[in-house]
Amino acid sequence: MRTLEYSDPSTLEESFVAGSPDLSVVMPAFNEQATIREAVGKVLDLPFVAELLVIDDGSADQTVERLLEVSDPRLRVIRHPVNRGKGAAVRTGMAAASAPFLAIQDADLEYSPADLERLLIPLRDGRADVVYGSRFISGNERRVLYFWHSMGNKFLTNLSNMFTNLNLSDMETGYKLFTREVARGVTLVEDRFGFEPEFTAKIARARYRVYEVGISYSGRTYAEGKKITWRDGVRALYCIIKYSRG
Repeated sequence: MRTLEYSDPSTLEESFVAGSPDLSVVMPAFNEQATIREAVGKVLDLPFVAELLVIDDGSADQTVERLLEVSDPRLRVIRHPVNRGKGAAVRTGMAAASAPFLAIQDADLEYSPADLERLLIPLRDGRADVVYGSRFISGNERRVLYFWHSMGNKFLTNLSNMFTNLNLSDMETGYKLFTREVARGVTLVEDRFGFEPEFTAKIARARYRVYEVGISYSGRTYAEGKKITWRDGVRALYCIIKYSRG
């Protein structure tokens, strides 16, 4: 049976040979028993993935049991004994990651792991320090869902751009890839979804090079397990202002 780790793990130091798998994937998971096995399988099918760190954020369902069934040695399962939020799970994964590049991958399959290779290109070429996967500049398929969610996203993205002087099209995207140097250089404190504008504000202030790449998107409804709420939007507004000012 797979051994569980508990946060907070120490950062691993490993050397990577050019051409070897070079991506650490951080996957926060909270009550994702319906999709976790498929999500893990799709990520581990990618030959350039060096490790997959699933941070179980205090799940009360069978998420952990599904993970214990996976035998791939690249999978590491780290548990938060209680639910702390997506931002806290991302911090735990960032601290444990050891590959040259990191990606945040949700466990609900709204974002397709098949897009990760294209998102890595600007990082591998040395042109970017951070890559955002945009749902709004892509010619790929995108599930049509909530109008007010999309309006809220555009409002928060535009407000973030005003404060950071970036021209992102999708600040709230769940797909963010970056170098390990960025992971070490950016200190995050937000526990829930506020880490999205916090991360954006802090990389802008640090003047990291940012790229966007279009991605496909298969959003889910609240009945299917979507967790973000209007309260997270209010917190995002607060975080944009707070972290852009230092």
